[in-house]
Amino acid sequence: MPGNSGRPGATRRPGSKKGPTVGSGGQRRKSLEGKGPTPKAADRPNHKAYQSATKGGAPGRPAAGRRAPGRSAAPRRAKASSEIVAGRNSVLEALRADIPATTMYVASRIDSDDRVREAITLATQRGIPMLETPRAELDRITDGAVHQGLAIQVAPYSYAHPDDLLDAERPGIPLIVALDGITDPRNLGAIIRSVAAFGGHGVLLPARRSVGMTASAWKTSAGAAARIPVAQATNLTRALLDYRKAGFFVIGLDMEGDVELPDLALASESLVVVVGSEGKGLSRLVRETCDQIVSIPMSSAVESLNAGMAAGVALYEISRTRRPR
Repeated sequence: MPGNSGRPGATRRPGSKKGPTVGSGGQRRKSLEGKGPTPKAADRPNHKAYQSATKGGAPGRPAAGRRAPGRSAAPRRAKASSEIVAGRNSVLEALRADIPATTMYVASRIDSDDRVREAITLATQRGIPMLETPRAELDRITDGAVHQGLAIQVAPYSYAHPDDLLDAERPGIPLIVALDGITDPRNLGAIIRSVAAFGGHGVLLPARRSVGMTASAWKTSAGAAARIPVAQATNLTRALLDYRKAGFFVIGLDMEGDVELPDLALASESLVVVVGSEGKGLSRLVRETCDQIVSIPMSSAVESLNAGMAAGVALYEISRTRRPR
């Protein structure tokens, strides 16, 4: 009735979604208040424009993985990677060749034979840690290779600096072999072995598009890799120019050389012998850097020698020429 002070105010019925509530405290009024201007699309992390600007490097915002203007980039460091040698024969040959292994993995309840027993004996003598490993874990470590229950981890090779080869403490006239585009690790191992056999002082490799000191190269070198330093150059051409400034003559081996190997007058000088890849030979810049291009005389029935054999023949001839008479 009008004027009845006991009449309650408007209330929302239980279960109803409409109508005001008693004592809302102005919550709806606050929700209607403005929150300021809407940010630009490029400033909203969940918007496509922001993601495109971040990836593409939009003006005013550094792209992902790039440094902001005025900030120096952190120096890049080459990541040394270890290598896994799997299989009983491969592991045994690697241990016999004194490859620098850091760990040997032996499968749990392995069927032992002469190879396994000798591998365990060699690892024990050299102080290589041995881990008994479940076969499933050994499959993962070897990336699914046929490991026959045995694998070793080879430590990353520590390359020398190109300047270190200039100070190599070996008798005789300095002799360095540089490789230009060699990709077969067996050729690298054979060249290192020839360098050791014929009085060489070191091997120089380019950092890119070249084979590295893998376990296969270690095995082929037959232990010579432990005595001959192997250096790695960021830029092979620049390293060869530095050697020339240090007093070396640079000769390149090529089947179309201007001088035949037996007629090489520079054999008694400090030399850098550059060996090119089997297919392409010497690259253009390296060829232009050489003082002379030398060929190995061969029968017409043979087109060419592989890189390992060519290096061995050249090193033998240089060694023979330098020998006192």
